[in-house]
Amino acid sequence: MNFDQLFSSFTDIKVAVVGDVMLDTYMWGNVDRISPEAPVPIVALQKKEYRIGGAGNVALNAVSLGAATTIISVIGDDEDGKQLSALFERNRIDCSYLIASTDRITTNKIRVIARNQQMMRLDAEHTNDLDRLQEDVLIEKITDYFNSNKPDVLILEDYNKGVLTERVITALIALCKQHGVVTAVDPKRKNFFSFKGVDIFKPNLKEVKEGLNLLSDEVSETSLQAIHTALNKELQHTISLITLSEKGIFFQSPQAHKIIPTHVRSIADVSGAGDTVIAVASLVYAATKDIDLAAEMANIAGGIVCEEVGTAAIDRDKLLEECVLLLGSRE
Repeated sequence: MNFDQLFSSFTDIKVAVVGDVMLDTYMWGNVDRISPEAPVPIVALQKKEYRIGGAGNVALNAVSLGAATTIISVIGDDEDGKQLSALFERNRIDCSYLIASTDRITTNKIRVIARNQQMMRLDAEHTNDLDRLQEDVLIEKITDYFNSNKPDVLILEDYNKGVLTERVITALIALCKQHGVVTAVDPKRKNFFSFKGVDIFKPNLKEVKEGLNLLSDEVSETSLQAIHTALNKELQHTISLITLSEKGIFFQSPQAHKIIPTHVRSIADVSGAGDTVIAVASLVYAATKDIDLAAEMANIAGGIVCEEVGTAAIDRDKLLEECVLLLGSRE
């Protein structure tokens, strides 16, 4: 496998990400005393940092690998939305298809961190579904985008914040089939079985167990194959890609199935690892149509970002280096 050539080919791939975008606000400080007002630590704030979160982090991972990336979503017509749009522009993510709505607020997750530990998280968000008019505007926006700038892969990133309604999901999958665009999904519980007929369905094991009402804790190729069969009966999708936390990742396609174990890491924070996995797997699959390779590389990438505190995009050079080191002998 010529990984230099593969990574160079990413610049020829167009990626569109549709889903719930968020602003991640990090407030860093020190704790050296307890408040006299209540038994809580006092955090002396030293630094404030804004990052791209949610579906936006998927887009950030894709653009970090060199892909031309567009983010499509509905945000609030507010200061947090402007801050988030500025972050997209600064990171070379096309945000011209973002819809700013006066009826919603931009999701902002505020994390207070001291001694590399999260002390508190404050969430500002609306989680109600888009109404019919907002759905129409979003579907029209995406249709215009497809007609003018057809992507190679569409990633649907659901965080249960209301952008990916059942109607929007159905319309987008139909649009992808019409245009021959690869579809990849990172689902959540609410719309779990709405993503019918997609190419890659990537839940984590907890989400699968909740979606299928499974009680068993067994993690084996046999049990995971049974899960794929149960999912396929509901979704008629092509590939299951199931993240297994510290146990690695499992994939099953019509041709093959495998559990890929994790590589030993010093884990600092698992935030955003799923975003990295879906971005890398989708991009590699769009470039090669090799789900085995896509799963291997996504597994490595997910481990790399877990070494960082907070949500972080994959480092292209580090991923390339580790792929050569760990998968260089792959045929």
